[in-house]
Amino acid sequence: MEVVTPIKRKILLNPGPATTTDTVKYAQVVPDICPREQEFVEIMDGVRKDLVKVVHGDPQKYTAVLFTGSGTIIEDVLVNSLVPENKKICIVNNGAYSSRMVEIAEHYHIPCVDLQFPTTGLPDLDVLREALQKDRDIAVVATVHHETGTGVLNPVREIGKIAHDNDCVFVADTISTYGLIPIDIEADHIDFLMSSAQKGMAAMTGVSWTVGKTAEIEKSKEYPKRSYYCNLYMQYDFFERVGEMHFTPPVQVIYALRQAINEYFEEGEQARWERLTKCWEAIHKGLEEIGLESVIDKEIQGHLVVTVKAPEDEKFDFFKLHDYCYERGFTIYPGKMFGLKTFRLCNLGIITHKDIENFFVVAKEAFREMGYSLPLK
Repeated sequence: MEVVTPIKRKILLNPGPATTTDTVKYAQVVPDICPREQEFVEIMDGVRKDLVKVVHGDPQKYTAVLFTGSGTIIEDVLVNSLVPENKKICIVNNGAYSSRMVEIAEHYHIPCVDLQFPTTGLPDLDVLREALQKDRDIAVVATVHHETGTGVLNPVREIGKIAHDNDCVFVADTISTYGLIPIDIEADHIDFLMSSAQKGMAAMTGVSWTVGKTAEIEKSKEYPKRSYYCNLYMQYDFFERVGEMHFTPPVQVIYALRQAINEYFEEGEQARWERLTKCWEAIHKGLEEIGLESVIDKEIQGHLVVTVKAPEDEKFDFFKLHDYCYERGFTIYPGKMFGLKTFRLCNLGIITHKDIENFFVVAKEAFREMGYSLPLK
């Protein structure tokens, strides 16, 4: 992929979209094409196959189905499409994005068992096990692999095993882990996972997908049709019969995703994970030098998001910190924990530990500008 003119690089430490390469950006600059042309159909087919390959899925058992939209659209698709008539979904809820699945179920009037746990820790699996054993109307269990609101990494393999032991379909929101943390979809007992291009694949916002069991998708043909645009079986069936999305796809975004997938395989699953772990370690080192702490215990962090306890005195102003860093090429994000003063530092994109070190040079300057002496006491 040719880069005509390098694009000014910005380091995004927000929870998505993520920092991309120039080659992914330029992949969108293609001749105009009707997405019904065979050339584009073949690109879509290759993308679908490779999305299964990223999570080591057996192509005879799993398939990828894409939808136009950000990550929330694929949460919508799976919640509304996979619950049979007169059955329930159980959501293991310890954060903002599992709560969003609860809200989606409520909007579709799908019976939902909302198992709420503290957002700063892991769910109690005994509570889940007991809930499934008591309520045999639960057909689907869903949770979020990595809550980007906090940085907690949930034990999806264990949750999936409990779901399967109780004859439930298991859905995992892997929107912020797909392409970052190594995932083996079958070993992790995942029937359906979800992701979105702007996160771990470091592509462009506008396309999201599920990788799921083909047999379960075909079963869902008989389930209530709760949405026209966001019905999983309808989209899958159109892909299988015609090779295309049912409705107009985000053409240029697909070309960018194609390039991002190529770059993922070039870097390698383990190498990417090691690069991002070094970024996470650099974040903690920088926080320690300033005198800041993370909210979540390091032992349960996913190495992708650190929620930082902000100083509680009047000198601290997140927006001053944000603006100072933004003007110097770094984007940070506010916290998402009610009642607690926090901000987040995320390493989801094509960045290195050197980028993190450079960020902390700027962040330290910003704290001094706000009147602090470092390290904070």
